[in-house]
Amino acid sequence: MKYIDEFRDPQAARRYADAIRSVTTRPWTIMEVCGGQTHAIVRFGVQQILPQEINLVHGPGCPVCVTPVEQIDKALEIAAKPGVVFCSFGDMLRVPGSERDLLSVKAGGGDVRIVYSPLDAVKLAAQNPDREVVFFAVGFETTAPANAMAVYQARQAGLSNFSVLVSHVLVPPAMEAILSSPHNRVQAFLAAGHVCAVMGWEEYTPIAEKFKVPIVVTGFEPLDILHGVYLCIRQLEQGRSEVENQYVRAVQEGGNRSAQELVREVFAIRDRKWRGIGEIPASGLGLSEAYAGFDAETRFDVAGQSKEESGECISGLILQGLKKPHECPAFGKKCMPEKPLGATMVSGEGACSAYYRYHGKSG
Repeated sequence: MKYIDEFRDPQAARRYADAIRSVTTRPWTIMEVCGGQTHAIVRFGVQQILPQEINLVHGPGCPVCVTPVEQIDKALEIAAKPGVVFCSFGDMLRVPGSERDLLSVKAGGGDVRIVYSPLDAVKLAAQNPDREVVFFAVGFETTAPANAMAVYQARQAGLSNFSVLVSHVLVPPAMEAILSSPHNRVQAFLAAGHVCAVMGWEEYTPIAEKFKVPIVVTGFEPLDILHGVYLCIRQLEQGRSEVENQYVRAVQEGGNRSAQELVREVFAIRDRKWRGIGEIPASGLGLSEAYAGFDAETRFDVAGQSKEESGECISGLILQGLKKPHECPAFGKKCMPEKPLGATMVSGEGACSAYYRYHGKSG
């Protein structure tokens, strides 16, 4: 397909690999912070054509994967209540809570609906004034503007039967947490292009300066990723630590200012727990005081839950770039897409799902 195939050209990929090889003199570890990039790396064999000195590790770039168990349990509790229409994107339905998932609630009679936009949930609230309509607002900076717009429009329309269960997380604090860990081995980042299309890359500059790591804003096709790796390696070999923009066709330094303003109006920065990682200060969003009336946690009194995760699932180590999926003893045995132990296997953007889909049970 035109405009896609040109970014998947095998000959061009080999030229990029040769260019990377020509500037590589020592081992380097680079983390991609996007589940979409992870899938492209695994699907198109990007790691296999790179010099053996370069190791690509997979970060916490899948919002479904980092949504903690207790947040899923809150969703399950709300969705099972009579009179509730619980709306979510489809990739959340099979993410396991402590005992079940949203698909099980739906099978048991709960009114759980897949929507393709949070604004669809707002429409449902307008069409069903006698029902409580709840939208599961999950995601990074990428989905925050649309979710903010849904809450904003609900308030404008006076919809008192609409609320959101917020589980938004922010990328820069997670990168800082990874770099601050005593176990960190990441020396450079490929930053997610769609996140930066909203937020720009200004927040990355202090991180690059503080931790002396290159950060390259990168797209999602094989040639984008290879170009991003080349820019990272060139900086590392030259002893530089700057923010570069590979994804120039979609990203500007300041990002989308209008979207940022809407997000700042509707949401406020909060501490947030990440599945498999733990709590990261100032790494999430919650509703601002002006929009607190749309908070489903408060409306349905489900705040304050805390649950432990499966001890067999090593998704936390995978999300921190410390392990790869095939290094998990349960991978392809106890943990498979049809019966996942953790969200990194069930999510369409999860690293475990990518390895299983493209490499099979052995990883």
